[in-house]
Amino acid sequence: MKFLASLSGLVGRTFAYWVVLFAVLGFILPDIFKQIVPYIVPLLAIIMFGMGLTIKGQDFVEVLRRPVEVGIGVVSQFLIMPLLAVALTTIIPMSPEVAAGVILVGCCPGGTSSNVMAYLSKGDIALSVACTSVTTLLAPFVTPFLVYLLASQYLPVDAMAMFISIIKMVLAPLALGYALQKVMPKAVAAAVPALPLVSVIGIVLIVSAVVAVSKGAIASSGLMIFAVVVLHNGCGYLLGYFASRAFGLSLAKRKAISIEVGMQNSGLGAALANAHFSPVAAVPSAIFSVWHNISGALIANYYAGKTDEEEPARLGTRSA
Repeated sequence: MKFLASLSGLVGRTFAYWVVLFAVLGFILPDIFKQIVPYIVPLLAIIMFGMGLTIKGQDFVEVLRRPVEVGIGVVSQFLIMPLLAVALTTIIPMSPEVAAGVILVGCCPGGTSSNVMAYLSKGDIALSVACTSVTTLLAPFVTPFLVYLLASQYLPVDAMAMFISIIKMVLAPLALGYALQKVMPKAVAAAVPALPLVSVIGIVLIVSAVVAVSKGAIASSGLMIFAVVVLHNGCGYLLGYFASRAFGLSLAKRKAISIEVGMQNSGLGAALANAHFSPVAAVPSAIFSVWHNISGALIANYYAGKTDEEEPARLGTRSA
C-alpha cells in the first residue's frame, strides 16, 4: 500500500504531464482511444466518487463560519467564467458547436485541482475547498440554467436532461462516497492515498477520448480553440483576483479565489458536451483540462513567492 500511495503521489504531482501525453496519444492514435468514449460518464462518476470519499464535514462548517468569503468565491465562479465565455464567443468567430462548448465549460463548477494549486500558492486552502464543494453541489441547478440561458443561441439545450445527467455523474457518486466514509471509515482512510492516481487515470482517459473522436476539428481549429481557452483561463485568474480584492479580502484568500475561478471542472464539461451536444463541443473542455493544470501550476508558483507586503505585479500595484 505504501508503494501505491507513493506512486499515486508522484502521478498526482505530475498530473499536467500525463494529461498532455495522453492528449497527444489520443490525437496520434484515435482509433484506440475512441473506444473509451462510451465510458466517459462512468469515468467521471468514479472521479466524483473519489471526491466524495475525501469530503469532510469541516468543509461545510467552513461555509457557515465565513459565508461572505465563500459566497464571494461561489458567485465569482458562476458569474465571471460564464460571462467571459460569452464575451469570447462573441468576439472570436467559431462554430456553434465550439461556442456552446466554451460556454459549457465556463458554466461548470470549480475543479478539484484548484485545491492543490491553492495549497502550492500558499493560499487559503480551507476557503478553496469550501468553494469547490459548494459550487459542485450547486452545479446540477446552476450549470444547466446558465447553459440554457447563454448557449441556446448556438445549439438546442435540454436543461432538464442536463440536470439529471449532473445528478447521476456528480451528486450521486459524491453522496455515495461521503456515505461510505461513515460506514467504512478505516477502509476509506486506507484507500484515500491512492485516490490521486484514480483521478489522474480518469481525467487523462476522458481527455484522450475527446481528442481522439474530435481529431478533425482539432486539426482544423485547434489553435483557435487553444487561444480561446488560454484567454478564458487567464482572464478568470485575473478577474477572480480583482473581485476578491474589491471586497477587501487578504492576499491568501485572493490567491484561493483567483485560482478557484480560473480552474474549471473540465471533466464534467467534456462529459456533458459529449452527452448533450457533440464531440466537437467537448474539445474546449478537453483542451481546458490540459491547459489549466499547466497554468495553475505556473500561477501557484508565482503566487507562492508573494506576501501581503508584496502584491503580484500587475495583479494589483498596491496592497488593498
